[in-house]
Amino acid sequence: MIMQSLRGTYDILPEEIIYWNSVQKQAEALLINANYKQIQTPLIETKELFERSVGEGTDIVHKEMYSFEDQGGRKITLRPEGTASIARCFIEKKLYTQNTIQKLWYFGPMFRYERPQSGRQRQFHQLGIECLGIQDARADAEVISIAFNLLSNLNVGDFSLEINSIGNSQDRAKYKEELVKYLKKHENSLDKDSKVRLSINPLRILDSKDKKTQEILNTAPQLSNFLGEKSRQHFENLCVYLNCLNIPYNLNSKLVRGLDYYSDTAFEFKTKLLGSQDTICGGGRYDKLIDSLGGPFTPAVGWAIGIERLLLLIKQNTSLNFKNLDYYIAAENSMLCKIESIILFNELLKNNCRAEIDSLPGSLKKKITRCHKIQSNYCIIIGENEVKNGTIIIRNMLTKEQIACTREEFINNKIAKHKTLIAKNQI
Repeated sequence: MIMQSLRGTYDILPEEIIYWNSVQKQAEALLINANYKQIQTPLIETKELFERSVGEGTDIVHKEMYSFEDQGGRKITLRPEGTASIARCFIEKKLYTQNTIQKLWYFGPMFRYERPQSGRQRQFHQLGIECLGIQDARADAEVISIAFNLLSNLNVGDFSLEINSIGNSQDRAKYKEELVKYLKKHENSLDKDSKVRLSINPLRILDSKDKKTQEILNTAPQLSNFLGEKSRQHFENLCVYLNCLNIPYNLNSKLVRGLDYYSDTAFEFKTKLLGSQDTICGGGRYDKLIDSLGGPFTPAVGWAIGIERLLLLIKQNTSLNFKNLDYYIAAENSMLCKIESIILFNELLKNNCRAEIDSLPGSLKKKITRCHKIQSNYCIIIGENEVKNGTIIIRNMLTKEQIACTREEFINNKIAKHKTLIAKNQI
């Protein structure tokens, strides 16, 4: 029996990993410039953390979490999202005593039991940022602008920004009451999931993909009519900031996001290039989360991007390949030649060069042919005669020019010169 990966998981092969590295490198450069600092939290947390933060009535907690009891009888969950773990860390490590404002970012795997499909797996990866300690809507505009700039830099094609205010918990409580009253009148016409959500988490019905349910919602009470003055002013300020930044957006009164900890601002970046899986980046404000988990009152806002879905877009517009090797070492098969090749290989690595030894059997001619096929910039040739003479041959694979020199001369003088030529795209 051939062993296979679990459904909903996958291997990231070398030709794929270059896209992952490119995304992480570009994201890191942008976030460093914005003075966000990277943080890593464990893959496992207590189940209670997500029940209290994400919400027991959410789809994530209700039916998507990977939870188990460990040998100590503790209820453990593979993290389904990143914000709750950041909040737990912020409280446990008392980061608020170091600085009242914390700007953090993370990149790593998450786990949800969902039906696997393109761009959505059971083990998936998220890039996220959290801006903790700022209540002003300017922080909302900041994190949105970072996402906007990142998506623009990554060449994902056309995308749009949708924003909404879901108010505070008191605003939503009033709205939920009126929404449920309205939907009860149409309960028989709602889709199956919405009927369940009606008693558990009625706001999630606004996200329904069912056409009939959406038609019913068209004449439902509007959340915007239940916002208090503070939430209304916060949202108006956000719109002012976005207008000043020339970031286009659409108001979506049905946008609520799927997690209980959100309040006031909710936003999503969407695309029409991936069918029904149209959200690239989602986030919002969560001013009460840290307080509810036992920490000090800490206003916060952030977002997360699903990397798998993001890569589907990037690959439509970008083609990446491995960079050429700097040096390919072709040595004859005697022990002395092999020793010389491994010494040289080690020196090249110490000098920050990309190098490989040809370890396959065959003549020097065959090895040089393989060097040509993989498009290495230079080939280092080590034969019996070279070992006897204390030299090596360096061949420029583009011009076919070659020189002989000692290993010491090459290490001390030629490597830097060759790297300069490569950097200038002269080879």
